[in-house]
Amino acid sequence: MEISLGKVAFDLDFHPSEQLVTAGLIDGDLHLYRYSSGSVPQRVLEVHAHSESCRAARFVNGGSAILTGSPDHTILATDVETGSAIARLENAHEDAINRLINLTASTIASGDDKGCIKVWDTRQRSCCNSFNAHEDYISDMTFSSDSMKLLGTSGDGTLSVCNLRKNKVQAKSEFSEDELLSVVIMKNGQKVVCSSQTGNILLYSWGCFKDCSDRFIDLSPNYVDALLKLDEDRLIAASETGLISLVGILPNRIIQPIAEHSDYPVERLAFSHDKKFLGSIAHDQLLKLWDMDDILQGSGNTSRTQAIVGDSDSDDMDTDDTPKSRKGTKRKNASKDHVTGSQNFFADLQMDG
Repeated sequence: MEISLGKVAFDLDFHPSEQLVTAGLIDGDLHLYRYSSGSVPQRVLEVHAHSESCRAARFVNGGSAILTGSPDHTILATDVETGSAIARLENAHEDAINRLINLTASTIASGDDKGCIKVWDTRQRSCCNSFNAHEDYISDMTFSSDSMKLLGTSGDGTLSVCNLRKNKVQAKSEFSEDELLSVVIMKNGQKVVCSSQTGNILLYSWGCFKDCSDRFIDLSPNYVDALLKLDEDRLIAASETGLISLVGILPNRIIQPIAEHSDYPVERLAFSHDKKFLGSIAHDQLLKLWDMDDILQGSGNTSRTQAIVGDSDSDDMDTDDTPKSRKGTKRKNASKDHVTGSQNFFADLQMDG
């Protein structure tokens, strides 16, 4: 299945329990679609969320709201049922917001273009941690719930480890040769895997973050913008060529290409709540939903007939609000931990209307 969004998308996320997928677009719009196997996806919501591009989108509060971040420095909460703005937090960051991830049932994290990471506590209803972790944009983050550590990658070429209990940047890697774009934790917490602008995959041993312990170069020289953990031994990697590959970690190998989004760079990957679908977005203005059973069978057929739902208002490629660095295209793993707490994270924020 594929969905024509009409504009370039910067982020996507799946609902934690329903067959809904959302996308944040370059023009500041937020789209929500309902999908099912064998049916054409239907758009159920379209709102103009931000005055600038919508770079980050995440379902929160059990899927009742969608949280979005933007270069306009705001974080917005949108009601999934009505599309109305629940609340807007102005000046959430001093710079453009580039990344949002869910941490626990009561916390989320946001990262901006200056390398600042903030953690928002839904119980205290405020920012509980702020880390000046990097010197360039935050490309991705992931969370280790066992150790309460938040890991971030950046355009400055480093990996950071933020200790939420001690409220400090506990470790930081040496500078790599290029920008780090995505990060996942593998091997039951023993390995941290990062993708890079040159396509190299860097492996760090947990607790030894100063320098990588291994380097996998089979995907180079094409940059790998998105990594998505499939299980403890395998991940899915998406490159600037539009190719999506299944990759094994230790032993490091390309198991097989599993899909080809298009000839354009893939920006993000995400799993549906039941892992039956893989979602991908690229610079071709399409959101594609891949049946996991089909693509993991290794049939090699990546140009399958697809059901299409689309906007007819734009056939042109967008030029962006200048996405970040990386020679003109940027931003980055969708955390599978969804906020499920009953507290309203936005109870004390400035209410719209």
